[in-house]
Amino acid sequence: MSLHRKLLARQADGNPIRIGLIGAGKFGSMYLSQIPRTPGVHLVGIADLSPEAARKNLARVGWSAEQVGAKDLDEAIAKGSTHITDNWELLVKHPKIDIIVECTGHPIAAVDHILGAFDHGKHVVNVTVEADAFCGPLLAGRAQAAGRVYSLAFGDQPALICDLVDWARTCGFPVVAAGRGHKWLPHFSQSTPDTVWDNWGLTPEQAARGGLNPKMFNSFLDGSKPSIESTAVANACNLDVPSDGLLYPPASIADIPYVTRPRSEGGQLEKKGMVEVISSLETDGREIPYEIRMGVWVTVEAETDYIKNCFEEYKAHTDPSGRYFTLYKRWHLIGLEVGMSVASVALRGEPTGTAEFWKADVVATAKRDLKVGEALDGEGGYTVWGKLLPAATSRAMKGLPLGLAHGIKVTRPVKAGQSLSWDDVERVPSKALDLRDEMLRMFA
Repeated sequence: MSLHRKLLARQADGNPIRIGLIGAGKFGSMYLSQIPRTPGVHLVGIADLSPEAARKNLARVGWSAEQVGAKDLDEAIAKGSTHITDNWELLVKHPKIDIIVECTGHPIAAVDHILGAFDHGKHVVNVTVEADAFCGPLLAGRAQAAGRVYSLAFGDQPALICDLVDWARTCGFPVVAAGRGHKWLPHFSQSTPDTVWDNWGLTPEQAARGGLNPKMFNSFLDGSKPSIESTAVANACNLDVPSDGLLYPPASIADIPYVTRPRSEGGQLEKKGMVEVISSLETDGREIPYEIRMGVWVTVEAETDYIKNCFEEYKAHTDPSGRYFTLYKRWHLIGLEVGMSVASVALRGEPTGTAEFWKADVVATAKRDLKVGEALDGEGGYTVWGKLLPAATSRAMKGLPLGLAHGIKVTRPVKAGQSLSWDDVERVPSKALDLRDEMLRMFA
């Protein structure tokens, strides 16, 4: 039975999937806009550091004051309404909430929220992929130990890429490469929240209208988010990553099967079975027609002449050899698609992507020369960006995960372009750091 029909059945039975949302920013708001239009789900509560900001975002997406007027979670369940609070623990502890959607974008806080959810028998759909990037395999392991499901969020590109990879392997195709698109030029790695909108292609007025966070959007532009999301894909799909960071080969959609072949066969990848990000800009800054900037893709190989001939007979667009074919989805709709994860987890017990391996890591890398005593401000900020590296390389250099590069101070000078190690910074105790250390021991 389709997920939609299962949702209709839950609605007819008066037994909706009960959801707790932590974080009601841009991504959360996009999901909120779809919930009233989705059968068989009930958003019981929203936890946000600013309940007033959450109410404003709810009004922005069309919710009425009556829909969010419940004085507590029990009333919300009884009346089919929603309670707003600044206490996330109320959501993870309530026995009738089935799934927590973690949507804060703050990786250290997200780890606390996710572990708290597992401790109280909740499934988790994790939108904060930054947390998954530095300890996803451990989070998945904790979920399994608790008998719960831990999932990446559909709508975000990693889960969509996982879906394409699953399609390929289920159909019997070997995955040559998989990834997403991005607008990229090398100097974007030095971008800051002050320069993001010009480089992104929005006016400040457009950004303000959409309630867009410049630091968050800068984390996409400076390469941090593509590295984070590529890490999530590699760790979920058992794919390798480039040995010295993403290459961002420029290509139109038509050229993806050409450039995502291994170098030994005329492409740009080190080998088969890798993640990569395709740039929508030529190296001189010219925009590429029919690009994949907002989309995802997977390149597969015809291993026999018969399959190659089938590609030709059914007019599949391939590389010149006829053996490499790319399936793609040109757009992703971010928070508008999270309902797919919620339904899959609740109704099928299946994640839409989960970290089962440790193949990749994102290491904080200096945007400029850093002085002793400077505080790092994490992804999208003014001090560091995230570089994708093989997990083995990161372990060997004691790499500082980008997700933990928040508010800690530099203890020795670091040159621009240098990836930081734990020897370069102070260690601030946290549950997230403990989990990272546990994962290092597990994979030592």
